[in-house]
Amino acid sequence: MKIKQIYTFGKYLQDKFGTKVHKTAVSISGFTCPNIDGAVAKGGCTFCENDSFSPSLDAVKPLKGFHLNLSSKENPFLEKQLLQLQIQFNALSTRQRNEYGTEKFLVYFQSFTNTYAPFETLKALYEKALSFPNVVGLSIGTRSDSITEQTLEYLASLAKTKEIWIEFGIQSVYDETLERINRGHDSANVKEWILKAKKAGLNVCGHLIFGLPDEDEAMMLETARAAYDWGIDSVKYHPLYVVKKTALANEYARGEFTPISEEQYLNVLNKALQMKPLHVSVQRITAGVDDDSLLAPQWCRDKNMQIKQINASLKKIGLKY
Repeated sequence: MKIKQIYTFGKYLQDKFGTKVHKTAVSISGFTCPNIDGAVAKGGCTFCENDSFSPSLDAVKPLKGFHLNLSSKENPFLEKQLLQLQIQFNALSTRQRNEYGTEKFLVYFQSFTNTYAPFETLKALYEKALSFPNVVGLSIGTRSDSITEQTLEYLASLAKTKEIWIEFGIQSVYDETLERINRGHDSANVKEWILKAKKAGLNVCGHLIFGLPDEDEAMMLETARAAYDWGIDSVKYHPLYVVKKTALANEYARGEFTPISEEQYLNVLNKALQMKPLHVSVQRITAGVDDDSLLAPQWCRDKNMQIKQINASLKKIGLKY
């Protein structure tokens, strides 16, 4: 059997720009989520450890306790945010250039909800990021209930000359699951904004989580199928793991949640990949954390071992990551 390489995001970027392009992840202090600040829910998603998103750079320590939302009238810390953006990009892009030979960059607004702020703040941050040397575009992590028509229209205008991606957390298409994990919006909302983003001409990456509470394999695969049908251009697959200081950790301790096994994850992942349209690139095929915050499952601790096991499993169906 001939082994076929899965179409990765790195391959997509290499083909498009003819050189090595990496995403450079930044975390802007002052950003939060509507299901953390109480706009749609409180406490965040049950699996989310909010403190893990707190940047520690000295340049932004004064922003502690300051949070923006769509209704914020002013942003007295914008200059500090812009400085933080520059410091992070300079440090990370230099490392990527030195370690991987990266020549061009996508600035990835990663932590929290990166359209959940006043338009002028977003515009200033996005334009600052695009002004950095060898930056070819942006990738913006957000939620479907936290973006306005104005921001979408603006991103669409940038997409005429830059590589613009928007990343939506789909997680599940089952509303009972979204309610169980305290997501704060329903599946129809995600579908609506993915379709709007595609209509506007934006590239869309969808995040899918396998192993959510009370979901079986058929439900996980239905989420993948729906995401593909909505027209996503790229996908990130995540197993649900449990970390300390989360509502999910409390459920796990009470015996109310059983994490997905590695065998189950590999099985559903293989099927999701076989269903995936060939043009949809893969940005992430698993996830985990290797520190004392991880409670379960332990197979999510070693990323290298995860990839080894995934490739061993994929080989049986003629694929390689």
